[in-house]
Amino acid sequence: MTVRRLRRQGGEPWYDDAAGRLVRPYTISNGRTRPTAHFDLLTMVMATGRRPVSCQGPDYAQVLGLCGGPVSVAEIAAHIRLPAVVTKVLLADLVDCGAITARAPAAVSAGSASRTDRALLEAVLNGLRKRL
Repeated sequence: MTVRRLRRQGGEPWYDDAAGRLVRPYTISNGRTRPTAHFDLLTMVMATGRRPVSCQGPDYAQVLGLCGGPVSVAEIAAHIRLPAVVTKVLLADLVDCGAITARAPAAVSAGSASRTDRALLEAVLNGLRKRL
């Protein structure tokens, strides 16, 4: 079963101010809430150039259009205005059919991560103090 989103003439999805989208996000993923592959919000995905055979529809096309270069899962979710878990399901489907590749974020050594985090937190704290 293919799900279509109702769209205005400009291509924007219709929204009901009180209810949000006319098509609920989990309808797009056929009710699935668990992707077949592991994705972090910082996982980078990119189109392979292969046209998917099984993953077709406006939502898949929109995601593929965003994957021309490396882009994070969080960015895609923000652009398509869907919850991250639904976005991850769509991305996992596209990985499974070979249309995109996914790369986990680069691991940072524990020592450098703690130094960076402390410096960042101190900078935020100093900025907050200046605002008060």
